[in-house]
Amino acid sequence: MNRSLLSAVLLAAGLSLAPVAQAQTSLLNVSYDVARDVFKDYNPKFVAAYKARTGETVEVKQSHAGSTKQVRAVADGLEADVVTMNQATDIMFLAEKGLVAADWTKKFPNDAAPYTSTMVFIVRKGNPKAIKDWNDLIKSGTSIIIPHPKNTGNGRWTYLAAWGNALKQPGGNDKSAAAYLSAFFKNTPLFAPGGRDATTTFIQRGQGDVLVTFESEAELIAREFGRGGFEVVYPPQSILTELPVAIVDKVVDKRGTRKQAQAYLEYLWSKDGQTNAAENYLRPRDAEVFKKYADRFPAVKTFTVDETFGGWAKATEAHFKDGGSFDQIYQVK
Repeated sequence: MNRSLLSAVLLAAGLSLAPVAQAQTSLLNVSYDVARDVFKDYNPKFVAAYKARTGETVEVKQSHAGSTKQVRAVADGLEADVVTMNQATDIMFLAEKGLVAADWTKKFPNDAAPYTSTMVFIVRKGNPKAIKDWNDLIKSGTSIIIPHPKNTGNGRWTYLAAWGNALKQPGGNDKSAAAYLSAFFKNTPLFAPGGRDATTTFIQRGQGDVLVTFESEAELIAREFGRGGFEVVYPPQSILTELPVAIVDKVVDKRGTRKQAQAYLEYLWSKDGQTNAAENYLRPRDAEVFKKYADRFPAVKTFTVDETFGGWAKATEAHFKDGGSFDQIYQVK
């Protein structure tokens, strides 16, 4: 049927040949629970920049909960286009399931971690327990609030920070680190199911003397609950927490969103993305942006999972697998 005849047919039916509006593309970012505000601020920046560059409108949806719970949901069928997590093991899990590329760390700079953080102590106003360093956490009568180390990235980072600090003391070894964690857990009355729940337990329910959490969480607490009820204590030494991202290949190939997902994650390394990280108290990789916001990030001597534990695979096998050091220590706490 030629165009003239088709036009006549459509006109008779009350229709036209006007271009059909292109359906809006959507992305789902599945992330850990204390990253809500980071991406709440980031998503509009990306959407505006992407539209200016391509003319295409992208809608970004967010999903947040404990990191390990989130990746299990993705493995069970939650159609995440991208995952933005707080520990490499979660993305490794998805790679093992064939959902994420085996070489996912090579897909973006910095081993696919666009920013970092560290673990700090949130204490009551006035620091009544005089908590200054890791050894203060195991004093008698001190109550610690953390998420579960086997089920959350926040909890795992806390565990590894505590273990690594003990290792790096004069004469430190695995035996002394295990003894330290045993004392640490004796002062831990409960494990929260996620980082945000741990914050709620400490701030709103008033439980515990100290909350161990990401540096960035302190600012989120201040924004939500005010600055009058707590203080942030930076221990002299802590772990460098690297927060990785990845495209969920199986989903983007099914949905036809690979181009948008790639752009969404790449933009995290842009000046805009790095500035957003700094404004949310995540340590940006960009040296210029970090310098601009340096007053937000007190100096802390840090160690990494790679240098201290031989990488995440070895750390997971030794500490978090069933029967590993966490189970051994916690059962006899």
